[in-house]
Amino acid sequence: MKSRATLTALFCLGLAQSALAAAPPPGRSLAATCFNCHGSDGRSQGAIASLAGMPSDTLLATLEEFRSGARPATIMHQIVRGYTPQQLELIARYFAQLK
Repeated sequence: MKSRATLTALFCLGLAQSALAAAPPPGRSLAATCFNCHGSDGRSQGAIASLAGMPSDTLLATLEEFRSGARPATIMHQIVRGYTPQQLELIARYFAQLK
């Protein structure tokens, strides 16, 4: 009976480890919308700015400018309003850690 409990515990530990290893980086799922225009993982192939590697404070300030209307945009002002300030911070941190 004791070995069964040990095996169950080890099995659960293995599942937890697998779940942690498979978890995407924080902000990635929120940033997925950005990939449509800014390229896969924030690496644009066109005229739109790449976001990968941009310092998080710079990107966050830019997103806040879009939100407030201080920075002109065609669609970004609408997109950023769909996120909370905390979500925008996660997105900015996600792109900053990409190199």
